Parts: sequence; C-alpha cells; structure tokens
Amino acid sequence: MITVERMYHAYLDELNIIAILLPRSYYNGSCSEFALSGQEGKKELFIKEQQELEEEIKYICTFEGDLDLGTTCWIHDEHGGKTDLQIGSVIRTEAFDEKYYYSGSLGCFYTEEQTVFKLWAPTATQARLSLEEPGKGITEYAMERGDYGVWSYCAEGDLELHAYSYKVCIDLEWREAADPYAAALTANGEKAVVASPGKIKMPELELPELEHDTDAVIYETHIRDFTIHPGSGADKKGTYRGAAELGTKGPEGCSTGLSYVKELGATHIEFLPFHDFAGVDELGGKSDYNWGYNPLHFNAPDGSYSEDPSDPYLRILELKDLISAVHSQGLRVIMDAVYNHVYIRESSDFEKLVPGYYFRHDEFGMPSNGTGVGNDFASERKMAGKFIVDSVKFWLHEYKIDGLRFDLMGILDVGTMQEVRKAADEAGRHILIIGEGWDLNTPLPQEQKANLRNQGKLERIGQFNDWFRDSIKGSTFNIYDKGYALGNAHYREDAKQVLAGSIGMGKKAKPLFRSPGQSVNYAESHDNHTLWDKLGACFPEEREEFKEKHHRLATAMVILAQGIPFLHSGQEFFRTKNGDGNSYRSPNEVNWLDWERRLHYQDNVDYIKGLISIRKNIKAFRFHSTDLIRRHMQFIQAEEPMIAFELQDIREFGGYDSIRVCFNPSREERKFPADGEWEVLADGDRAGAEPVNTVNSGAAIIAPCSLLILARR
Repeated sequence: MITVERMYHAYLDELNIIAILLPRSYYNGSCSEFALSGQEGKKELFIKEQQELEEEIKYICTFEGDLDLGTTCWIHDEHGGKTDLQIGSVIRTEAFDEKYYYSGSLGCFYTEEQTVFKLWAPTATQARLSLEEPGKGITEYAMERGDYGVWSYCAEGDLELHAYSYKVCIDLEWREAADPYAAALTANGEKAVVASPGKIKMPELELPELEHDTDAVIYETHIRDFTIHPGSGADKKGTYRGAAELGTKGPEGCSTGLSYVKELGATHIEFLPFHDFAGVDELGGKSDYNWGYNPLHFNAPDGSYSEDPSDPYLRILELKDLISAVHSQGLRVIMDAVYNHVYIRESSDFEKLVPGYYFRHDEFGMPSNGTGVGNDFASERKMAGKFIVDSVKFWLHEYKIDGLRFDLMGILDVGTMQEVRKAADEAGRHILIIGEGWDLNTPLPQEQKANLRNQGKLERIGQFNDWFRDSIKGSTFNIYDKGYALGNAHYREDAKQVLAGSIGMGKKAKPLFRSPGQSVNYAESHDNHTLWDKLGACFPEEREEFKEKHHRLATAMVILAQGIPFLHSGQEFFRTKNGDGNSYRSPNEVNWLDWERRLHYQDNVDYIKGLISIRKNIKAFRFHSTDLIRRHMQFIQAEEPMIAFELQDIREFGGYDSIRVCFNPSREERKFPADGEWEVLADGDRAGAEPVNTVNSGAAIIAPCSLLILARR
C-alpha cells in the first residue's frame, strides 16, 4: 500500500459535513473559501465552524445535499491548492448505515459454468478481482459497482479451486484483502478459494429428542487436546480425523474419544473455535498451539487440524465427517464462535475493505478495546450484524451444527443476538445458543449490550453463570478463595440461589435469570485454572483424598442444579494443567486430555456418569421454567453448613413422588432427616439412576465432603 502525500487533509464526517485540517505551515492555516468537486461539478462549501488546534486550523464545512460515495472527490482552497476528500467518521453514522445497507447475499457463488463474486465496499472508488488459476499466474478484473456499494464480477467458465482476493481503492490507496465470506482457503488463510462446500454431503441422522435447553449436558473440549495425548488411542492424533474416530481405546482398554463422551452421558460436545484462526502455522506440524480465539476467517474451517492444510476441500470434508461422527453417537455439536473481535484489526479483511466501519471507536475516534485484544466488532452496525447472522446461518445449514457458544457475547448487541436466535429457530431443529454475557467496557449503550444485565431481552439464550461458578468453587480471579463446595460456608446462601437456577428463590432474593434455561452452570472451563489446580493452591498440604471429595462435590452441584450443566473435558477425572491459568498457547503437554488420568480416576468417572444419568432420567432436575421450579423445589432445614432441598410432587417428572438432596461441604460426618423409607440414588461413593441403597432409620448419614440423594415413590 502506497502512502499518499497531501498538503492538507479533508475528511467526510457526515454525508454533508466535511472537516478540513490546514497546517499552520500552509498559509498560516488560513482560508476563507473552500469548494468541493468530483460528482456534479464544483460546489461551494460553507464554513460552519473554525477551531484552533496546536498545529492546525480545523474547518467544519457543510454543503447542500448529500454526497454519494464511490467516486474520488476533491477539496479546493482559495490559494489554488487541493486535496482528496477522505472517508472520515461518516462511516460510523446512522445515515451511512441506512443508505448503504444491503440485504442480499455476498461472497463467491460457484457453478461449473460461471462464478459470481459480490463484495460490499461502499467507500471504494474502484475494485478489482484478483484470480489465480492453480499452477498459473494471476489475472485481475475490474468489478462493477452497483447499488448500496456492492461490487460484482461474473467470471465465465469453471473456476473451481482458483484462489482469489479483492483489491479496493479507498482514499487513493489500494489495499488487498481476502473475501470476508470465504468458505474455502489456502494454507494459513492467505487467500480465499473458489469452492462449493455443498458438494460434500452430510448424512441426515436422527438425533435423540431434546425438548428443552435444560435437557442439555455440555462437554467442552479442544479438537487437538481431545486426541493428541499418546494414550488417546486415536490414529490421527490432534486432527479432525482423530477426533472423529470411534471405538478408540486408551490405557488398559478404557474407552476414549467420542465413544467415551457418549458413555459419560453428555448430550452436546462443544469444540473450541474451529473456524480459521491465527497463531498456528498450518504448515508447521503440531509445534504451535493455540486455543483458536484469534479469528481470521469466520466461514471456513481452520487448517491446523487438517491432514493437508494445502487442500482447500479436505478440511471441509474432515470437519463435516467429524460432525457426522458426533451425530452418529447421538451427540450434538456446539461451535465456539468468536464474533466479538478479530486477530489484528489493521490487517483484517474487514478493515481493509471498509476502513473504520466494522469496529467500534470511542468518542475520540480511537479503536475501543473492551475485548482486551485491541478491537471490538461493531455488531450494532447493520452490515456487521448482518455478517454475524449470515455466518451463523451458513454454519447451521452447511455444517449442520447444533448450537453456538458466543465468546465474549457481552461485546455484541442485543439486536444482533435476537436475530441469531431467530435464525436458529428457523433451522428446523433444536439449536442451543449460549454465550459469555460479561459486562465489558465497550462504547455501546448499556441497554444494548448482550450481557447478563439484559438477559430479559435475550430469551432462550443461555449465559455462563459466573455467580454459580464463584459461589461453588470460589473466585476465579483469586485462586486462594474457596467456594461453598470447598468448605466455605460464607457462600451458603449464594449456593442455594444458584442451585435453584438463579431465578430468585425467596421473597427477598433477586433473580439473575427469568428462566433456568438461561443459566449455564459451570465450575471450570478452558479459561483460567482447572478446579483441580485451584484445589492444589487452596489446600497445598491436604491429602489428595479430600481434594478429590471437594472436586466431586463441586462437579455434582453443576450437574444437579437447575439450568444447563457445563463440564470442561477431563473435569470428571480431575484435569490438571499443572498450575497454568492461561494455557491458550501453552504446549500440548499442558493442554492435552490426559487419558491416563481417565483410567486412574475411573471411580470418579463412574460417579459423574451416575449423576448425569440421574439428571437425564429425572426431569425434576432439569425444569425448563421458573414456574415449575417455584412449584416443586423447596429448600428444607439442614444443619449448617449443609444445604438441602426437596423436589416435591414430581411423579410426572421421573417416577418419584419426592426427592431430597443434601450437600455437606464440611469435613465432618452429618445427619440428615429421612423419615420413612427412601431409596438412595447417590451418596459419597456411588451414584446412578438405579438405587444404590435404601434408608429407613429416620436419619441418613452424610459423609464428609459429599452429598446424598434420597428418593421416595
């Protein structure tokens, strides 16, 4: 990109307002007349305001009518000088959004006879299509500008596997970018590729019924972590292919991979980002590692998980095969989607093609940084929000994913997320939408942020419940803080509320959510320290036996709480990252799913499996409405620091008249009232949908750091 030298600068800040900055070195910055040329001859500018700056004089000028973008315009001064009119803050005005919003399709549309390319770049004065035939040179074609700033070109012939990019001229400077809508890529995402992902068909598999969001049990993993461990039993370790392998066996023949997740009882497997991302050299083997939160291209699979990143079709085939393999096990796929930011704003395709539009800026015109990575995607702008919704529709239709997890959803706006939910509902099958609704410092009005405060506007969109997380395990941001499950009775009342779906149980309780389906309950995820590593910091001298008990109790509370349970892969066998609290680019050995631990801690795996089976077999543990929770769930008297609740009059929700659940986070054995005869579904050592014991002594014993589930028919 060649930098243009200018005597002074002029910017279009609104469709009829221009800011001109004259340096004091140019006629002392003095000028009493300006004119505009470029579209309809010359027209006079009216100086509305003049501001004295340190090194410049700023003139705010207006003119009659609005400017149509797409041609180069010039500013003339009374001294005979001139400069080109650059695109200023007009790009972020509502008037611009209204004038140039385009509701049609964008991207590359391939048939064997011809390929149509459509690009939205309203501030460009010229646009070119750069086509590279495999093994041959590059040819450029001038694109034609149409309504709403959409450029198009129709190329005759079969262009399959041609690489392509766009070149646009904006403010007299040429810049090259890939297609933001690209569905296929060269290695490392350097160029888009003409392809037809729809050529690779996916089998139509009937999945088990999922009536409500609260029926879900989510298991989060990373595609490489899932099989890269030497004991995973997978042949193609660390790849799409490896993750798709069925019937894999680990140490001493224990199940691993998808077959294991099915046995555990999860309903959804959530993969960390698999759309194209930076941070891993796709041609460099497995030496680099990254979680995938450095998005480059949102509509194409990442090549680092492919056996051949140079083959644009192969990664599409491999990912579709993986999703089909998940479906074959009766499981669903949640895609972790990172629409809140891009890897590097300045080099992103969005910024190159429509500079200043797709990202938020503060009141001083500087890029905002609520994400903490240098840029915030401006989803509230019409074409930015449209891109997100178009992308969601693409993944739902083309790859048949069953849900999305929105990373840093609080950066996005309510309106866009409502459109996402609408698109999901139109897919014709159950689609789970969840996200991180943190309140982030981005220049978006509070009432527009898709965060926890605005959950009332985000129906059927689940949000990660940090109140649950911190009440049960202790503060994520203070590794030494112990939560309720770690023996801290200070969190007892909070723990009661989150166990009830955070809907506000009791007259004085404030609800966090209107519906339990909005509460994604978790004690650990890929972020921050694992629960096992936190326990190591909280109890450095403690016997492993008690750390296991506290861990088991915390995970049990996740599974038995009203809402949507979310498990980090390996949590059920005490996953450790050796104290690494931010392993986003740490080595495989830190991040991998250690299948040796799956064997070593088989007893805990069986226990968690048993709790999941209880939840899945008894609907009373997964009420889908606030009304049902209030009608059937009641906290009952229990000796502190224990928490106990009863699910009453629930025969229609699982075959029992009532169920009592008691949690004991203390290091002492406790008693719990059990008048009459009760079946024991879970105690400190065993759990399952079938009774493991019975009690009829009037009082049941609860072991230290454990729970008890009693059921009566």
